[in-house]
Amino acid sequence: MNEILDYDEIDGALRDLGFRLDAAEYHGALCGVLCVQADASDDLGLETDAPANEDAVPAARELLQTVRQTSFDHLHDPESGFTPLLPQDDEALDQRVDALAQWCQGFLYGLSTRPALDLNETSPELREVVNDLIQISRAGVEPEVEPDEDADENAYMELVEYVRAGVQLVFLELRPTITPAADDSSVSSTLH
Repeated sequence: MNEILDYDEIDGALRDLGFRLDAAEYHGALCGVLCVQADASDDLGLETDAPANEDAVPAARELLQTVRQTSFDHLHDPESGFTPLLPQDDEALDQRVDALAQWCQGFLYGLSTRPALDLNETSPELREVVNDLIQISRAGVEPEVEPDEDADENAYMELVEYVRAGVQLVFLELRPTITPAADDSSVSSTLH
């Protein structure tokens, strides 16, 4: 499954449901939660206001369930092409960098939802990724006299790729054990 998630559509659904954060931060939080919990609730424990559009709530909730399942599927299968949900490349670089920083903030929040997660008990590689994500969460674009657009775009793309690969590593190391439902006939209880 390589379903493409639409940033603007998800951002609109979050607004309809009263979320105070954008699609990047929500997706980061969702991915962080999926790395440490077997199931993620619809609200991820995030603060919300009253829904902005009651009529849109059912469709918005359904979209977020699709986002959750698609994100889990992409994290679970390294070949599926997991990528952080960020604005399209035609958006201004400073907006995309801000969204990447927000995605990382959300991801770190999601990781923190695991009670008693002790990073000292994880691999050095995972600790390095988490520390790097903390640094990226503080990213921004500094105004320059003469920006080098190509170099800035390349640096941004390298950061996105690093985040993508780093999150995949975190998921593979921390992912919760998923037990199949008792009525799943595809799983045999007999060892051969």
